[in-house]
Formats: sequence, structure tokens, C-alpha cells
Amino acid sequence: MKKAVILLSGGLDSTTCMSVAHKEGYELYPISFNYGQRHKRELESAKAVASFYKVKEHRIFTIDYVGGSALTDSSISVPAYQEKPGIPVTYVPARNILFLSYALGYAEVLGAEAIFIGVSSIDYSGYPDCRPQFIEAFQKVVQVGTKAGVEGKPISIKTPLINLTKGETVKLAIANGAPLHLTTSCYNGGEKACGICDSCILRLKGFEEARVKDPIPYENH
Repeated sequence: MKKAVILLSGGLDSTTCMSVAHKEGYELYPISFNYGQRHKRELESAKAVASFYKVKEHRIFTIDYVGGSALTDSSISVPAYQEKPGIPVTYVPARNILFLSYALGYAEVLGAEAIFIGVSSIDYSGYPDCRPQFIEAFQKVVQVGTKAGVEGKPISIKTPLINLTKGETVKLAIANGAPLHLTTSCYNGGEKACGICDSCILRLKGFEEARVKDPIPYENH
């Protein structure tokens, strides 16, 4: 069976990616990261999603981040959602570069054909490592920097959500039977989602657009 590594955070997007890979017939090898994020609760959601799909192995890697983001530095507050240009303080420096690098090494070891990552360039927070240009550049790294690439069988970086709105992502997840009730997206990582951070607002927008009730509880909604 063909194999795929899935970057699984435990959120809406990564869980939808997992459902896409599952529907496409891949054997699933999700990986998650403990990188000092304040919303570590997402790791429990990732474990629950992995268990739902009865995966053969779910690996959690630890990365010692040095801060530089509201998600990894407790001295920087997670702001409420604001529509304004620029890269927000919740951007984690080079996060997807690191995550994809781990995924790529693991995929080579497994002999996997693909890596799934839930980036979107439509409804997102403005992070530079979620754009199509970044994915295209990393695919070139795969081609020239790995044994699989040099031998003419490069591992494919799959981004099934890249051109979808959050509403379209929700609809895709539901169509695939993804366990959205097990997911969490809140940057604050409380027992209930805060309902006011970027991630919560974008998620709520998606469910409203899809005309479906979000199955997780919120402090403010």
C-alpha cells in the first residue's frame, strides 16, 4: 500500500488533510510536534484523531524553540482577531520549514510517496510559510536534496486545502467523515476554545460559511 506522512496538529485543517489522504487510499503516518506551544492541548486532539483512523504509528517530535512568537513565548499575548495587513505575532519563525524537514526525513525512511500539509492561501493568518510559493520552493528542495528526488522519484508535497476557503474545508471534512468533534484550533489552548483569536475566528467563519454547527465548545461565540 502507498504511504503518506501527514502533518497532524489536531486542528481543522490537518484533520481534513488526514481525511483526504485516507480517502485516497494511503496508509497514514501522522506526525505532530511539541514545540513549546502554549496550545499543547492540540497534541491531545492529534492523538485522538490518529486513534480514530487507527494508524499504525503516530510520532510526536519535540523541538526546542527559542520563542519569537505569541504561540511559544508566554510574555507575548495572543491577540484577538484583527483584520490588518502584515504578519501577526502568532507567526512562529520557520515553523513549516522545520516541520516539513522532519516529515521529509521520515517519509524517506518509510518509503512514503507523499507528505500532506494543511496550508491554505485563502482564509489564513498571513504566514509566509503557508503560501503556494513556499510549497513550490520546498518541493524543489525535495527534488535536489533527497535520495528519492535525485533518483527520479521525489516525494510529493500535497496541499489539498491550498485553494479552499475555510467553509470549503469544512464541507470537505464532513464529506470525508473527518472527526471534527475531536479537533481544536484555539491558540490559547483552554478547555474551551476562546472564540476570539485568529484561529478561532477563521474556524468559526468556516463553519458559518458551510452552514454547519461547530461541534466543539467556545468561551465566546
